[in-house]
Amino acid sequence: MRRSACAFALMLLAGAMPARADYPDRAVRIVVPVAAGGGIDVMARMLGQKLSERLGQQFVVENRAGAAGVIGSKAVAVAPADGYTLLYTPSSLSLAVAVHKSPPYDVARDFSPIINVAVSPYALLVHSSVPASDLKSLIAHAKANPGKLSYSSAGTGSASHLAAELFKNMAGIDMTHVPNKGMNPALVDLMGGQVQVLFGSVPALLTEKSDRVRPIAMAERKRSALMPDLATMDEQGLKGFEVGNWAGLLGPAGLDPAIVKKLNAEILSILDLPDMKERIKTLGYDMIASTPEEFGAQMQSDVARWSEVVRRANIPMN
Repeated sequence: MRRSACAFALMLLAGAMPARADYPDRAVRIVVPVAAGGGIDVMARMLGQKLSERLGQQFVVENRAGAAGVIGSKAVAVAPADGYTLLYTPSSLSLAVAVHKSPPYDVARDFSPIINVAVSPYALLVHSSVPASDLKSLIAHAKANPGKLSYSSAGTGSASHLAAELFKNMAGIDMTHVPNKGMNPALVDLMGGQVQVLFGSVPALLTEKSDRVRPIAMAERKRSALMPDLATMDEQGLKGFEVGNWAGLLGPAGLDPAIVKKLNAEILSILDLPDMKERIKTLGYDMIASTPEEFGAQMQSDVARWSEVVRRANIPMN
C-alpha cells in the first residue's frame, strides 16, 4: 500500500510540474520594449523565426514601447514564470534603474537572464577641429582647456550622456553637456561643430560617414568587428572603460532553470549559423552569446556603475 501511495503521489506531482522536455507546447510571446523597425526589433524577429523552426511552436514578437522601455519590461516582470512570456531588450533595462528615483524593477529580483546576444558598440568621437588623434592627446587637450569642450548626447540620462560623464570622471577632465533629442541630432551637431565630443553609436557613425568627425577610441572592452582598427579606451589607458547597447533575452523571475538552459542552448546554436552571424553584423552589432550567469552579472554591474555615475555627476533623476 505504501508503494501504491508513493506512486500516486509522484503521479500527482508530475502532473503539477511543467513538462520541461516538451517545452514549448504552445506559442511563446517575446515582448520587445521598443518600437518596431529598429535593430533590437529586427534581431528579436530573426531569433523568433529560428526558434519557431527549431522548437515547433511560434515565437511571436510583441512590441510594447514607451517610457524608454519600462512599460514592456514591467509587463514581463509581472508575467507568469512559465516560459511563455519573454523579454528581448536593449541595455536601457539596466539604465532605467539607475536614472529613476523609484526604480521600476530590480534586475536581479524581477528577471531571469537567459542570454546576452549582441552589443551595438559606442565610439568616442571628436569634431575635426579638435587637435587630438588619440585618447591621450584628447585628455591632454581637455585638461589644458577646462570646460571649453562641449559634448552632445541623445538626451539627459541616456547611455551617451552617462558614458561621457564616466569618461570625465575616469580621465579627470571637465566638459559641458549639450543634450539633444536622439543620437542622430547629436551626431548632426557634432558634424556641424556645435559640439566637439560625442559618444556615438558605431552603426550611426558608419551610416553618416564624414571627414568632419574623427573616431578616437572604441568604448567597448574589445575591439569591434565593425571598426577593427580602432583601439579601445581600455587599450589606450582608461582601464575597464566599457559602454555599449547590448541586446538580450530574459524571462520573469523564477523561470525554470531547465527552460533557461534549453533556450540558451538553442540560441547559441542559432547564433553560430553563418547567416545569423552576417545578419547581426549587418545590423551593427558585435556578437556576445553569453551564459545566463554572465548576462546576470553584466546587468547588475551596469546598474551599480550607472547609479554611481548618476550620483557623482548629480544628474537629475526621473
